[in-house]
Amino acid sequence: MTAPHSFPHARAIRLALLACLLAWIALPAAAGVPHEKAKPAYAEEQTMLQAERNLPEPGLGSPASGRNHFDRHYIVPPGFMPEQDVILQRGGNTWRLLRNGPIATVAGTLLLVVPFLIWGFYRTVGPIRTDDGAGGQEIERFNRWERTVHWATAITFIVLAVTGILILFGKQILLPWMGHTIFYWCALLSKYLHNFVGPLFILCSVLMFTTFVKRNLFHRLDWQWLRRGGGFRQHEHVPAGFFNAGEKIWFWGGVVLLGLLMSVTGLMMNFPYFKNIGMNWGLTRYLLQVADYLHIVGATLYIAGAMGHIYIGTLGTPGAYHAMRHGTVNENWAHSHHELWYNDLRDEYYARQQAQPPGASPQG
Repeated sequence: MTAPHSFPHARAIRLALLACLLAWIALPAAAGVPHEKAKPAYAEEQTMLQAERNLPEPGLGSPASGRNHFDRHYIVPPGFMPEQDVILQRGGNTWRLLRNGPIATVAGTLLLVVPFLIWGFYRTVGPIRTDDGAGGQEIERFNRWERTVHWATAITFIVLAVTGILILFGKQILLPWMGHTIFYWCALLSKYLHNFVGPLFILCSVLMFTTFVKRNLFHRLDWQWLRRGGGFRQHEHVPAGFFNAGEKIWFWGGVVLLGLLMSVTGLMMNFPYFKNIGMNWGLTRYLLQVADYLHIVGATLYIAGAMGHIYIGTLGTPGAYHAMRHGTVNENWAHSHHELWYNDLRDEYYARQQAQPPGASPQG
């Protein structure tokens, strides 16, 4: 009585065994899948098999496939010559999928959302304006050297930001409508600009630090500026020194901290074969992959912060761009936005006037 009922089960078992047999037979062939039909991990396997073409093909399921190449992951080994025969490394595909997947998605989303947030802030809160108008005598705020250092850093940063975005998102955004030929030259130019401008940006950042560090030291009065939100919410002018607390946070968090992170990771990826004087050493691929993760995260935060910095220096604070462009501001602007700095200048002016001998012409 049970035979008719057991037949379907026996048939299912035979079909399952046949499927397993076909999969086992097809497994070695799957390792030789062509490049144009390969998934990322399989394309790496195909590259490895080409390098080991004189060896028996172990197949995808074999743990011995490419083991020697996978485990030697040094760009420059402790010896003298770099390993030229290393084609593949165990974490390579994992790095690429993580970099081009979640990390790129979060970075791209953030870079798209921040401009909309800034625009919404501008529409709802608006800029801080000078209550006393634009009158008064012109006062020097930034000398020629300070403006040169600032704009050199800004220009190199913009070049790195644009080329970095093209390098990370170019294949997904530009390639489909540019075509391979035009995109090739665009990507090649971006790569070389990024690599050559990077060290120049580091030099500019160092000059920026040494030029403005003394004026960006925090004081107790900066806490008052932070508690009142810089005056944006109530459209009020909170007393501040030469730089307010917001500018100081950008200096230490952006220019210094993120700039240091970008510099270190960028140099690691730019010069992986660098050898120190008197010793030979190299960076592992694992270390370069971690540097790439940190470089993308740091660049995303740096670009997002720079968007806010640009807004505050233009639409958010009318007159601030004029100060960095021409070097001067009027007395009313200085009194409204940086009252403590203006008071110091006024006290110094009166002190100089009192120190002058009788009959001497007044100094401006």
